[in-house]
Amino acid sequence: MRTAASTVVVTTRHGRLRGQVRDGVAAFKGIQYAAPPFGPNRFQPPRPPESWDGVRDALEVGRIAPQAPYAPPFDALLGDQGIVGEDCLNLNVWTPDPSTRGLPVMVWMHGGSFVRGSGSLPIYDGSAFARDGIVCVTINYRLGADGFLLLGDGIANRGLLDQLAALTWVQENIEAFGGDPQRVTIFGESAGAFSVATLLSMPRAKGLFRRAIAQSGAAHHTSSLATAQLVGRNLADKLGVAPTMPAIAAVPLARLVEAQVELGIEVALRPDPGRWGEIAANAMIFEPVVDGEVLPARPIERIAAGAGADLDLMVGTTTEEWRFFLVPGGAIDRVTDDRLSTMARFMGLDVETALPLYRVSRDRATAGDLLGALITDWFFRIPAIRLAEAHVKNGGSTHMYEFAWRSPMFDGRFGAAHAVEIGFVFGNLGRKGAMTLAGAEPPGLLSDVMHKAWVAFANRGAPGWTPYDVNERRVMRFDAAGGRVVMDPAAKERQLWDGIR
Repeated sequence: MRTAASTVVVTTRHGRLRGQVRDGVAAFKGIQYAAPPFGPNRFQPPRPPESWDGVRDALEVGRIAPQAPYAPPFDALLGDQGIVGEDCLNLNVWTPDPSTRGLPVMVWMHGGSFVRGSGSLPIYDGSAFARDGIVCVTINYRLGADGFLLLGDGIANRGLLDQLAALTWVQENIEAFGGDPQRVTIFGESAGAFSVATLLSMPRAKGLFRRAIAQSGAAHHTSSLATAQLVGRNLADKLGVAPTMPAIAAVPLARLVEAQVELGIEVALRPDPGRWGEIAANAMIFEPVVDGEVLPARPIERIAAGAGADLDLMVGTTTEEWRFFLVPGGAIDRVTDDRLSTMARFMGLDVETALPLYRVSRDRATAGDLLGALITDWFFRIPAIRLAEAHVKNGGSTHMYEFAWRSPMFDGRFGAAHAVEIGFVFGNLGRKGAMTLAGAEPPGLLSDVMHKAWVAFANRGAPGWTPYDVNERRVMRFDAAGGRVVMDPAAKERQLWDGIR
């Protein structure tokens, strides 16, 4: 039985906030960490929020960054992201007790391919972390063109700058919620994990966090300046305006969001490197840009050179990431052998060697099954391994995991797909409105094991298994039985990518 709610007031640097206490957890929602990024702030770095007098309610989640809704069937799978609005640079905090001191802090970066998502989904509710002594923070940041569009006359990586502003807010204010600014762990999934790995590499992020967890995303996916400007010109052409930031800013927001969706479909259907540069390979029209300033170099290169070596890292993937994108709409059944071979060559693999090797461990695999396995490795697993290798090389404490539990969704075909692990990590599998990716009866034991591992990592940098190294390559595999350590999983497939990815 839920207990009656009460309220509690905390004092931040910008003013006093009223939160709600229920079942031993105090929640503060919709807190501004930066001014609305529209009007004179459009396409600018985040500005500080205005201070206020009196007590401001922080009882409801805030507005989310402009974005298009997910199309069926993904809208039903991923849920309602929230209400779009200009005042979108906000965050939510859950704490066991604002009056205490020194609690570890976890800051969540949401996914959504840098064009969708928010930190306010029910699946991201931080109550379970708070009950385990963690101050949990979830953030929103600018997406799509507002976050990552770059032409010749603008400031790059505004979405990353928003993340830095949110982390700076945490440094300046989290003690008011019981948190320790010296014990901050950032964690995220998909685009959120790409963000985590990028922040790990960024000079401007130094000192803002102590630990990092990258779930299904690593340090490879960025755009060069040339590619970012290609995308910007293509967007301007689509809109029929000059390729300048003021011209893009004058476009009605609804049309701008619509045009981004149209471009995303175009690059997915016709991935021409001449038109799209390196994003032809990953079909993400917006992502962090290597601009030489905010992001000095590709994150994987910076980390290999020693960036973030003093920080604790945990990185992992699900076993069958790409089935998330292939199974719900039935695309997995439309993959031909010719398309499979073409994609393998596009990725740089020797088809005559690679495809038979992938078939050996996948009995009765279809062309769609094999395509999913190849893209899972190219997009997620191999970059995660390279991130771990780079961090280990420089003496950084590194742990790896694999989420192998297969969801029963779609008649058992969904499998250990992208994003299935999120509900287990947050301990929110049964929460009303949460993602349905794990089906009707997910194993509670697995959720307990994973959630405790994330809590332990935030506390001590040690989730409960042996650190990763390039000799034994110990990986924690999470499945229905809980978790067990495996040595160098899918080693022969991993070795196929040496020198390629």
